[in-house]
Parts: sequence; C-alpha cells; structure tokens
Amino acid sequence: MDYPYRQQIPTRWHDNDVYGHVNNVDYYAFFDTVINTYLIAEGGLDIAAGPVIGLCAESHCRYHAAFTFPETVHAALRVGELRTRGVRYEIALFAAGADSPAAEGWFVHVFVDRDTRRPVEIPPPLRAALERLVVDDPAVS
Repeated sequence: MDYPYRQQIPTRWHDNDVYGHVNNVDYYAFFDTVINTYLIAEGGLDIAAGPVIGLCAESHCRYHAAFTFPETVHAALRVGELRTRGVRYEIALFAAGADSPAAEGWFVHVFVDRDTRRPVEIPPPLRAALERLVVDDPAVS
C-alpha cells in the first residue's frame, strides 16, 4: 500500500483506558492529527483565521491491533478521492516496524467558508497539496 505522507505520533499516558490499551476514540484523533498536520504544513491551511476550513462529514476506522502507552503510532496518509469541495483521505496506523496496520480507515473533509459554513471550492494551495497525496491505484478505494 502506497501512502505518500507519514508522521509519527507518540501515545500519551492518558490515551490508555482501563483495559490497558489506547482507547478507540484516540484512533480518530490520530487520523485528525496526521490530516491537519499535513494541511497546515503542506497546504498552508490557517486554522485560526483562514477563510476556509475543513469539516468532517464522515469517518470510519477498522481496528486490527491495539496500541499502548508508551508507543509511537506511525500514521500513513493518502487521498483516495479528490473532489471540487471535498476530499476522502485514507489512513493507516502502524506500530513501529510492523508491515500490517494496527488500524485503517477513512475520513471525509468538506471545505466550507469559515463564517457561513457553506461549501466552497478547495483553495489552490490546499488542492495542490492534496493532489500530491492522490494514489492512482485501482486497488485503492
């Protein structure tokens, strides 16, 4: 599986739940972190004052293995579908040295005007950054 962008995310002490592993809700936070880190660093997204923001319209996660503290999550990101006003990211979360993901999923952003919350076209700098993550593979969906 080809994921053009990768980021390491350390787990935190409070990520562990009473069962001794990272709680499922934190996997979505890892998704959000890898996506928004990329958009800010590579696409110039201004989360504090920019005219356009991305809102989550859908998300999904399939769990295969647990993370625990202290462990570093190796997040991998690609774009499965890029539209005029939205994008479908595909994310895989790996343990260090693992070939198979501990979790994989997708996340849909719709870009909207910050004030009106109405959908808008993805601004050119963000679109250019997202285009770099598109994987042209018929097996990717």
